[in-house]
Amino acid sequence: MESSRSETLMTTLGFRPETGRLYDRMLPLAGRPVDEVASSLATSVERLRRDLEPLAEFDIVSLADGTLTVLNQTEVVARMLAITAERASVAHDRLLNISKAMPYVAGTVARAAAAQPADEQPLDGELFSSRYMPETLEALVGGSTGDLLWLRPDQWAMPWEDHTTAMVAEAIANGRRCRAIYPVRAMAEAPVAMAARARAGEEIRLLADVPTRLLVIGSTHAIIPEPLGNTSSPRIMVRQRGIVEALTLLFERLWAAGTPVADFERARHGAAQRSFLLEQLASGAQDEQIARRLGISLRTVRRRVAELMTELGATSRFQAGAEAARRGWL
Repeated sequence: MESSRSETLMTTLGFRPETGRLYDRMLPLAGRPVDEVASSLATSVERLRRDLEPLAEFDIVSLADGTLTVLNQTEVVARMLAITAERASVAHDRLLNISKAMPYVAGTVARAAAAQPADEQPLDGELFSSRYMPETLEALVGGSTGDLLWLRPDQWAMPWEDHTTAMVAEAIANGRRCRAIYPVRAMAEAPVAMAARARAGEEIRLLADVPTRLLVIGSTHAIIPEPLGNTSSPRIMVRQRGIVEALTLLFERLWAAGTPVADFERARHGAAQRSFLLEQLASGAQDEQIARRLGISLRTVRRRVAELMTELGATSRFQAGAEAARRGWL
């Protein structure tokens, strides 16, 4: 009965059922050495650390100093309420700023309409506010030609990801090229979805951050959110040649800056992760920023930084950057 209550609590707080069950198993083991905990669960310490990352990200569990620390249920609720309150405050401030900007936007639109010359023609495209339907995209891709260019900051979380992957696989099988740019955190957050796209033949590159969703279809269509970012609706479908070309140039610029992923599984655990971590350290990014960009917990970032410094024989981040550059890792 206690296990059921714990799992219900954790899932109510937004965790997956398996994470709730893992928390329930960790709670009575609090205070024990990490190697003893791993042994009791018939797993390795490294595997245990990976399994606990969803909880460690919110400091619900900690393996610091070789000992398992676990917040009790009351402390977990307090921690998640504090995090939720902080996020709500940020959202409130953002909405307030948007509301303050609306009168200026409305005024600009009114002036533009009044000043429009008689010989001007509207741009070729539409603004859609309806819910996204994958069948619509499938029909559009099926009725067009040319390469598919994707910016995919977060679409793997959509319920129609399997449908879209099947569409991409069919397009590639028909001789079309598909290229996609993902944020590096996708390797941690969506390994199954990325692996499926890679198996379908999609060419993948990674950036620390992908600024917006985008799909360019050949030289004739482009689909972007309005405004740019990570939203499904409203969205703009553009057929205006100059705009499609401009968005293609944006994609190509980001593609050139991205890190190729020829072997997805190897990239998840190997040089690509190390390369991104070094780039972030070299740019002066703080651990919290690196964690968000790589999609891993703060504790994991600090552990990997420590491992990297040990591998480089460095005693400071500056020294680690210099040594990495000397070795040609940057």
